[in-house]
Amino acid sequence: MSEEVRERLLQAWRGEIVAGRVYELISRRMPPREGDILRRMAAAESSHRERLEARMRELGIEVPAKGSVKLSPWLRLQARVAPIDRLLAAREAAEDEEVDDIYKRSTGDQTTDRLLREIRKEERSHSLAVQEMREGSEPSPEPATIGVPGAQRRLEKILGREKWHSSSTSWISGAIYGANDGLAAVFGIVAGMSGATGGNSFVLTAGLSGAVASALSMATGAFLAERSEAEMMEANIERERREIAEHPEEEREELSLFYQLKGIDEKTADELAERLSKHPDAMLQALTAEEFGSTGNTGNPRQAALAAGISTGLGAIVPVVPFMITTGTVAIVAAAVVSLVAHFLVGAAKSLVTLRSWWSAGLEMTLAGVIVGGVMYLIGQAFPT
Repeated sequence: MSEEVRERLLQAWRGEIVAGRVYELISRRMPPREGDILRRMAAAESSHRERLEARMRELGIEVPAKGSVKLSPWLRLQARVAPIDRLLAAREAAEDEEVDDIYKRSTGDQTTDRLLREIRKEERSHSLAVQEMREGSEPSPEPATIGVPGAQRRLEKILGREKWHSSSTSWISGAIYGANDGLAAVFGIVAGMSGATGGNSFVLTAGLSGAVASALSMATGAFLAERSEAEMMEANIERERREIAEHPEEEREELSLFYQLKGIDEKTADELAERLSKHPDAMLQALTAEEFGSTGNTGNPRQAALAAGISTGLGAIVPVVPFMITTGTVAIVAAAVVSLVAHFLVGAAKSLVTLRSWWSAGLEMTLAGVIVGGVMYLIGQAFPT
């Protein structure tokens, strides 16, 4: 046994554990249909791990404890709050990378290579399933690992006609970007006014005005966005209600197919759908839950407004705080230091939704702050006073 065989098996083993745990975390945030598919994919990753462990034991390789592979706290947090589409894109890229780097290259051991080839096919099917999920179509990966392909194809045909489905976004993203916008905008105001006035009390007036204006602007924008989302969901539900009235047989088949994808046999699924079809409101609620992952509840506009307004205000007030205490050069330097530190922290927080590394996102945001602050300070010095 070569060291290459040992390292590749261990690398694949660790990758299967990480992938399974990430799929499980993401599935908790998905609608029932997609969440069920991701949970089956997580189960398939566990099966791959067991097959790898069996081969490792045959070769006399010590199998580490499963608990020795841990997801970083940052990755866990990303899986809980990052936009679903970005999480799926990252998993799609990771599956493709694993296929190329771990499973595709030969290890020099025929038995191990055969096992890796078998797993590679299934890993590729996972990548395709995630890709189709991101594109909004019904995933149809290999039947042995995921589901009922016949039902999936029929359901995809029905859903292909209904292009009006939509989903909501997380208010957490809005809060992070609100803090980012407030900090960047007011830091620019403070830097420009500092350059123009030498850091006198006018900077405090301009900074506070900018902070309040930014917070109110973001709060009202978030409120209106959530209201629009709620109105869109209401419109979707109303369209679904019309679909039930105009195409009752097709909607009944659609509901039956959803149940079949959950593992219910066709006869039982048809009976359940038939019973629900006799109660239009119950059928509407069932279809809404399956198609939208919701029974019609959307984000809270007031909550979104508070999150965006408060986060923007907190970010915006940071450059102003030193001028509440002192003025002049000391206040200018202090404002620059605390603002750049805040830029790094906000940049790192943005990586929760962009899925970049926290330190690179933080440094990039800090560099942006240096550029904005420096340019605005020079422009301020050129202002007539």
